[in-house]
Amino acid sequence: MNILEFSLLVWLGSLSAGFLGALTGLGGGVVIVPLLTVVFGVDIHYAIGASLVSVIATSSGAASAYVKEGYTNLRLGMFLEVATTFGAIFGAIVAAKISTQILAIVFGIILLYSAYLSRQSRNEHLNNLSSNPLAIRLKLTGTYPTPEGEQSYNVRSVTFGFGLMFVAGVISGLLGIGSGAFKVLAMDRVMRIPFKVSTTTSNFMIGVTAAASAGIYLSRGYIDPGLTMPVMLGVLLGAVLGARILMRARVPLLRNIFSVVILMLALEMIYKGLTGKL
Repeated sequence: MNILEFSLLVWLGSLSAGFLGALTGLGGGVVIVPLLTVVFGVDIHYAIGASLVSVIATSSGAASAYVKEGYTNLRLGMFLEVATTFGAIFGAIVAAKISTQILAIVFGIILLYSAYLSRQSRNEHLNNLSSNPLAIRLKLTGTYPTPEGEQSYNVRSVTFGFGLMFVAGVISGLLGIGSGAFKVLAMDRVMRIPFKVSTTTSNFMIGVTAAASAGIYLSRGYIDPGLTMPVMLGVLLGAVLGARILMRARVPLLRNIFSVVILMLALEMIYKGLTGKL
């Protein structure tokens, strides 16, 4: 395989990863790292570096469309980014000092439970829950478009959600993924935000989280421009396409896609943690 064929195949794989990442709010990193390491035989450190850059591209490609359509809660996203950014920096710094195999197993088990939770449907337009006092003080509540018109929503468990975002940032820095699964589930299940708002706000946030840890990987020489370029271009186009589909998709379908991807990711993380291949 010559360099042109390699770049084309990486681009096609990244296109699919970006599409899926934008559609589910996970970011393309959950697909990029195993794709590059398992299929193309890329060293995992360089795969993580390319993945982090691709996550930034996913966020950039999808977030602008979501903001324009009125789905993303910008104020909430910027507030939660404080936790994810500190977490990502912390995770990237200690990445070489702890066993990622153990973390992968724990992460996989949590994701298995998360996949189960994501299948438990709830009323997306539930308005009988009052907002957390801190959410009211910080003006984190908002509205989003629905077929019936603008729908308002409240925000719950701000402190707990903020703590979970720090954990999501640590995982992002350690494993080179956007950790969108944690972000979406924290907002959807803990903070009780509508699913489409959770996924779109997650896409807005993951770019900042990835950028925080990508700088550390860049300083260590793990971001190869020749590998990163086709990954970034593929993910960016896929993210734009995924953003357009999400705005017309039905929530139950999105939940099913989300839970299947989470299940696959969980099994992969547990397998790699047990076999020491991470």
